[in-house]
Amino acid sequence: MTLWGGRFEGSMSGETWDFTVDHSDRRLLEVDILGSMAHAGMLGSTGIIPHEDVASMMEGLAVILEEARAGTFEFTETDEDVHTAVERHLGEVIGPTAGMLHTGRSRNDQVATDLRLYLRASGQDRIDQIKTVGLVLVDISQRHAGTVVSTYTHLQQAQSTTLGNHLLAHTWALLRDLERLTDCIERLNQSPLGAGASAGSSLGVDREHTAGSLGFTRPMPNTLDAVGSRDFVAEYVFVCAQTMADLSRLAEEIVLWSTREFGWVTLSDGVSTGSSALPHKRNPDLAELIRGRAASVAGDVTAILGLQKGLPLTYNRDLQEDKRIVFHADDTLAGALVGMTTLLGGLEFHPPVPSAEVATLDLTDALVTRGVPFREAHGIVGKVVRGLEDQQRSLEDLTDDDLAEADERFQPGDADLLDPATSAAGRETEASVRSQIEELRDRFR
Repeated sequence: MTLWGGRFEGSMSGETWDFTVDHSDRRLLEVDILGSMAHAGMLGSTGIIPHEDVASMMEGLAVILEEARAGTFEFTETDEDVHTAVERHLGEVIGPTAGMLHTGRSRNDQVATDLRLYLRASGQDRIDQIKTVGLVLVDISQRHAGTVVSTYTHLQQAQSTTLGNHLLAHTWALLRDLERLTDCIERLNQSPLGAGASAGSSLGVDREHTAGSLGFTRPMPNTLDAVGSRDFVAEYVFVCAQTMADLSRLAEEIVLWSTREFGWVTLSDGVSTGSSALPHKRNPDLAELIRGRAASVAGDVTAILGLQKGLPLTYNRDLQEDKRIVFHADDTLAGALVGMTTLLGGLEFHPPVPSAEVATLDLTDALVTRGVPFREAHGIVGKVVRGLEDQQRSLEDLTDDDLAEADERFQPGDADLLDPATSAAGRETEASVRSQIEELRDRFR
């Protein structure tokens, strides 16, 4: 069944049908029915169609909605799309009156409405999932608010901090992802319904009525924009991609931390896989798959931007492809958020104490407080490090005598500044972590 066959004498070829029909929109079934109910209610309230016909359609749509929610709605191979399937089945339920349902609307405004309804709901689900991951990270950070680790720049040990502070950096990134998604949902929460094929309807449809019925903030003011724009899809896909990128960075660190070389975490059996050849292996496949799948969602951003860039207003069939793109991005993010929640629950953290070199800046700053220009102090400490290397000694071996020999402005007790824990405490890292935890718990609720 199609919704447009009247002007044709012949039938579409099988090859054309196979190429043009895409069943990915079937997941829009429930929101399509809800949109149809709102539209039918408006047609009755405005008197465009008789109340008894509206009542019949509403009863039939309620039956179909129940089937959709129960998973018993049956599509047929002759359904061109989800909209056709609903109207076809409504005819089976209530008879010819179903033909009135499409009065005053087009598939163009219908699909744009469906997609906004779907992304509004799925976006809220992703927000809830991001909150779950964020709160798990907050809990781990609280347990390790005083666990001293090294930060890294260029993957080399840099300064000391706490594991809690390190994990909270990932948490703040996820909070920004949540905020971006919240903003995206707010922007897409406007109704295209009533825009028709491109320039509205002459039947006197009430767009405010349908917008309010569906929980939209308002109708989209410009009907051409309503049916022809997909920037809301692109924005949603980008938020998915950025969130995946942030999850991927955390996943990459877990991969590194689980190596013998880093030794920061041990993976539980529940989040590990093994090797078919090497009996000793405990592999971080969950983290690696999150990292890998981030690449495909980054590709979705390119796809949705490329899809839009050359389209004249208003609707073009190219836009049928937007659903497969956004559904893939959304589904991938949903799975990755579940995977990350599971993975974080299966980690045992036991990072080693960092090297004394992470406190060399503290030694430099001690000279600065005594009036030595920073660049000069930097050079003095650098020479101390080089001298120890020449003697095949480590910074842990440094004594006050070594420092006094290097420069007379060093004072007794300065060698003690090369303690990573003292260095971290000197920047009030633990206090900062506890303050961040309090704020993040509040913002993730």
